[in-house]
Amino acid sequence: MAGMSLSTGLISGMDTGTLISQLMQVEANPQTLLKTKLTGTQTDAAAYRAVNTRFDALRSAAEALTKAATWSTTKATSSLPAAVTATSGSSALPGSLTFTVAELATTHSVIGPELTTTVPATPTVPASPANVPFGTQITVTDAQGLNPQTFAVGGSGSLADAVSAINKNTALGLTATTMQVADGTFRLQVTAGGSGAARTFSLTTDTGHSFTPLTAGQDAELSVGTTNPFTVRSATNTFTGLLADTTITATTTTATPVTVNVAGDPDAVAAKVSALISAANGVLSTVSSYTSSSSDTATLKGDSTLRSLSSQVLSAVASAVGSDGSAAVAGLQLNRDGTIAFDSAKFVAKLRADPGLVQRVFAGTPAGPGADGVVGGGDDVADVPGIAGRLQAIGQQASDTTTGSLTLLAKSKDSTAKDLAARVADWDLRLALRKESLTRQFTAMETALGSLQNKSTWLSAQLSSLPSWSQSSKS
Repeated sequence: MAGMSLSTGLISGMDTGTLISQLMQVEANPQTLLKTKLTGTQTDAAAYRAVNTRFDALRSAAEALTKAATWSTTKATSSLPAAVTATSGSSALPGSLTFTVAELATTHSVIGPELTTTVPATPTVPASPANVPFGTQITVTDAQGLNPQTFAVGGSGSLADAVSAINKNTALGLTATTMQVADGTFRLQVTAGGSGAARTFSLTTDTGHSFTPLTAGQDAELSVGTTNPFTVRSATNTFTGLLADTTITATTTTATPVTVNVAGDPDAVAAKVSALISAANGVLSTVSSYTSSSSDTATLKGDSTLRSLSSQVLSAVASAVGSDGSAAVAGLQLNRDGTIAFDSAKFVAKLRADPGLVQRVFAGTPAGPGADGVVGGGDDVADVPGIAGRLQAIGQQASDTTTGSLTLLAKSKDSTAKDLAARVADWDLRLALRKESLTRQFTAMETALGSLQNKSTWLSAQLSSLPSWSQSSKS
């Protein structure tokens, strides 16, 4: 019926828009339940991934302590750090070296004669090297006075052209610049690209300009030893190879001997153990927050997989390692609140006193032949995983990108969420069709009521037009 408003139900008097909305809410109850389930599933997947990240961090921290290089970490120290610094690499070996710094490396440079501009300077046009005559050719000779290299200056043969020619000839390894020593007077300075005696050079020109050394290039020199010293030279102030994988850098000469010592660095190993324990406590804390039965917000409350993994972490730390005993000998212990404590001072002291024992407790003992030295001789030594090896295995079992238990749980939740999302989308279509159907039905009802109302009005009009009969007319 033209002009009829379905939302207000002008014919029926009912608020059909609200009625349809309420009916659709009832129709949408199954979809609402699916949406709630979808949100919960996605939250579970995110929680599994959060825990998985913690276990992967545990695996990485544990793996570092299973490597032999970690336990051979060294630190280089200098008895006079203001004059000499030293750093050791992963392949460095314990050792010591005593020396004096006799010379520091310098960079060779030469300077040319004073040259004057041919164009007088004005207040608006200052003197320029471009107006200083220089020559047409430059010859550079190496430190031994051999291999002269002659090249053209180019341009007008000015001092500015000479600077450009030297700097563009990168094969020379030289840097040229001008120095203004007075109004309209300049000198050319040329410097080697690096320090050391081998980088010295001489420079001449076709015009006979004389270049004198400004700084003589020389090598750095160490006088090694005190009784029968010998000299070691370097083109730079850095020396390598005197101690295995150790770099020694001199910053000043010394009158008294300097000793560089390379020794084991228990503090660096303790830092890696501390990182492992922090990662383990991170796992325990995260699992507890997601599974706590007393928490109303615990996403994975009571999850048996997580609780089992948490127990395995504690057991890996608490259990003895072969015949070497428990981790308590190296400063580890379990707290009453379910966390792991690490006493760094105790660890360092034990590592200094018995490094083999501490390494076995954490890194374990690999399988190998027994006393007879023959594999399969009946007295072979079985592999004994250390604490780090145990924790690494637990972390790998949980977080492996293909077979990890937490990885698979997260992927399973993702699959379920994908199915639920598809079902929610199906309900969107179903509900849209249902709403369209209800709208048509109520529209048809309003239309029918409108038609009946029109017929009723017509019939009333017809009845009112009939002649009226009274009792008197009958008689």
